[in-house]
Amino acid sequence: MPELFSPVDYAIPAFVILVIVEMLWARRKAPEKYEPRDTLTSLALGTGSTVAGALTGAFVFTLAMWLYAQRLFEIGWAWWAFILCFVADDFAYYWAHRTGHRVRWFWASHVNHHSSQHYNLSTALRQTWTGFFALSFIFRIPLALIGFHPAMILFVGAINLIYQFWIHTEAIGKLPRWFEYVMNTPSHHRVHHATNPRYLDKNYAGTFIIWDRMFGTFTEEVQSEQIRYGIVKQLGSFNLLWAVFHEWIGIARDVWSAPWRHKFSYMWRPPGWSHDGSRDTSDSIRASWLERQQQPAE
Repeated sequence: MPELFSPVDYAIPAFVILVIVEMLWARRKAPEKYEPRDTLTSLALGTGSTVAGALTGAFVFTLAMWLYAQRLFEIGWAWWAFILCFVADDFAYYWAHRTGHRVRWFWASHVNHHSSQHYNLSTALRQTWTGFFALSFIFRIPLALIGFHPAMILFVGAINLIYQFWIHTEAIGKLPRWFEYVMNTPSHHRVHHATNPRYLDKNYAGTFIIWDRMFGTFTEEVQSEQIRYGIVKQLGSFNLLWAVFHEWIGIARDVWSAPWRHKFSYMWRPPGWSHDGSRDTSDSIRASWLERQQQPAE
């Protein structure tokens, strides 16, 4: 087994420099793109996520090593294995991310990443504190059972995370068409963070936008429509703990008060689902919007 370094450790100085550069750009071009309290919340969420990962990482790695001991194939450490692992991990990330938006239990862990009404490089730092509790690791850890060493999975996963940092910006417009077709870009990811009905639950990609094109979840950014960021029901607060736990609190309240036959549905159905139809999901919001678009202008 080769000695693998942690790519994120080397990327952190670049993250800091790029955030400062973007802040200077925003100060001259678009001061509204940064809000001090929002940025501090993002930084605190990133710090807390790092601590949470350090506390739970050993267990996940041990579980991955157990799966690796039962591996189906002997893949090894050839250079092509890293490429194959990266592609496989990105594919797994797509489904993890998609599930994180379509199943409320996983959304409760992921929602804090979308909770900012601003879209800048600091937003990329809004990472989960509760991913371990939500069991989010179950989507990518099976790669060890296939035959990829857990250290390799962690390495390529870190590269994927680093790639996703730079796409959290409004400072970069459209890139060359060939690149936009294959890779995730700031334009594609702005769509993902939007609350506009046409954009809800689209563009789940990590690195390769090709997954969204293949599985019917891709939507192009429309230049004529201003993007609104955040979540459908905005936090309305910069309280750090509320940002982290508000959806878990909402689930607990709904499960407690719901009729017995609907309790689990409040955990496993899409965010916004209710047994009496009194709330809106992303699907119902988009359906209402499409209906309005089809009505003839008066």
